[in-house]
Amino acid sequence: MATELPEYYFRVRDNGAFVFRVDTENRQRRIDMDQIAVVNIRNGEIRPQGDRQLSDDDAAAIQNWMEERRAILAKRDIDDILRAVDYLNTTTHWAQSKAADEDLEEVTDALLLAMHDLRSVLVRKKADRMLKG
Repeated sequence: MATELPEYYFRVRDNGAFVFRVDTENRQRRIDMDQIAVVNIRNGEIRPQGDRQLSDDDAAAIQNWMEERRAILAKRDIDDILRAVDYLNTTTHWAQSKAADEDLEEVTDALLLAMHDLRSVLVRKKADRMLKG
């Protein structure tokens, strides 16, 4: 385990994080976490906690975290989509080799509508990209 803790801790939530300053320099040698801000990733808003003024170091650390977090979330989105491709392949194999008629009856309409919707969006977006390029 590392002997030095980071200066800031970000408690992740749906739209961003609560930002804490980590303090270990006290008489009891306990870890104190003082909330300094709330961050919203979607709109880029940084709200200081209470009447607090964020230092330039605080703001820079928060901005850096926001950039890194956005990159992580973007990678996760792509990974989720690639997993969906795997699920589609698994579903195809299931439908072809394992599914009973009752099973297919239960899922066919929902799958066909979802795949039609996805195909329509993908074809339209591909055409838009081709017209631009």
